[in-house]
Amino acid sequence: MARLLVADDDPAFRALLRDILEADGHTVTEARDGEEALSFARREPFALVLTDRRMPVRDGIGLLKGLRAELSSPPPVVVLTGFGTIPEAVEAVRLGAADYLTKPLESPRALLAVVDRLLAPDAPGDDIVTGDPRMLDVLELVDRVAVTDVPVLVTGESGTGKELVARRLHARSPRAAGPFVAVNAAALPESLAESELFGHERGAFTGADRARAGRFEEARGGTLFLDEIGELAPAHQAKLLRVIEERRVRRLGSERDVPVDVRIVAATNRDLAREAGTGGFRRDLYFRLAVVPVALPPLRERPGDIALLARHFVERLAARHRLPVPELGDEALAALTRHDWPGNVRELRNTLERAVVVRAGHPVRAEDVRPAAASAAPSPTLDEETREREAALEALRLSGGNREAAARQLGISVRTLYYRLRRWGLN
Repeated sequence: MARLLVADDDPAFRALLRDILEADGHTVTEARDGEEALSFARREPFALVLTDRRMPVRDGIGLLKGLRAELSSPPPVVVLTGFGTIPEAVEAVRLGAADYLTKPLESPRALLAVVDRLLAPDAPGDDIVTGDPRMLDVLELVDRVAVTDVPVLVTGESGTGKELVARRLHARSPRAAGPFVAVNAAALPESLAESELFGHERGAFTGADRARAGRFEEARGGTLFLDEIGELAPAHQAKLLRVIEERRVRRLGSERDVPVDVRIVAATNRDLAREAGTGGFRRDLYFRLAVVPVALPPLRERPGDIALLARHFVERLAARHRLPVPELGDEALAALTRHDWPGNVRELRNTLERAVVVRAGHPVRAEDVRPAAASAAPSPTLDEETREREAALEALRLSGGNREAAARQLGISVRTLYYRLRRWGLN
């Protein structure tokens, strides 16, 4: 199994974590605070770090920053926090933590579920399960251009697997040993987008109490994945074009350029070619990003893949939730095949995850997949709309305006949050 590092100033809680994790087969190293944990991490590699948020000498945020600053391949970090400090945990996620858990632990199983997910993420391109000729042609193209450094623009509807394609490009490239850094352009507040992408120097703006590298610098030597690139504001499109052309970034508040060596992969569900022609997106930037365009067909156009994907997801999801693999009968498969899946592979996966958990090892029936596959959610009432709006605003306040963290806190996708903000005129 894996070598894990646990940092907490409470010896009893450290012992609890160690017992749970060692019973699951892991090797655990204990640290009394963030400084000791960072010292251990400098000397030996760990697959995962679990740290308390509040500790003497160096706290959990300090440990997170130290790992990211000092290690070329920092391990994922899970921040543990009391119920009263959830906003601090959300801030930790914004700063790069992989996840957070509340203390006291909900259950040993909840801890192990997070650990398993982070230790065994889907392999790059692993969920691109297909027998469809169009998709096989796409994968052949992807593998052919992966060995080059040319920019790639992946297009397709939401949920078709654009990030999986980006990860496949990275994994099969000469940059595979370097970082893969994903940025969701739709989740970048316009006021912070430049700092997030290109970095900033100390004092560059109110609250900039220290210098920070941007995502381009973080991806140096690897791949930078710019998801939902069509949502990037025009002013930032111009700056992005300059960086791509010059291969240099200038941090906000700096007077010098920093060379960056990254491979750019962008993705969108919009028709950027059309928007570039009508002025909705910078034409010159479009042509720089779309050196090799890769178009993913929606799931409804490859119905033969539904059964393949369904069986694949059922096996993977049962293993992830530590449940027996349920039988997926002909009636359930027929119900799945009849649906046109507007949310594509992501919707199919979510439907099957619910069925796997609810059935808990028993055969999956048609009715277990039909509700999500056959009916859309009703329009929200005025009261529901008000509650949704207030919850979204509160999540954005707690996350400092970071849409990705706010969406995670709300339990919805970033695109859903973005759509709601536009509907409410708050975008």
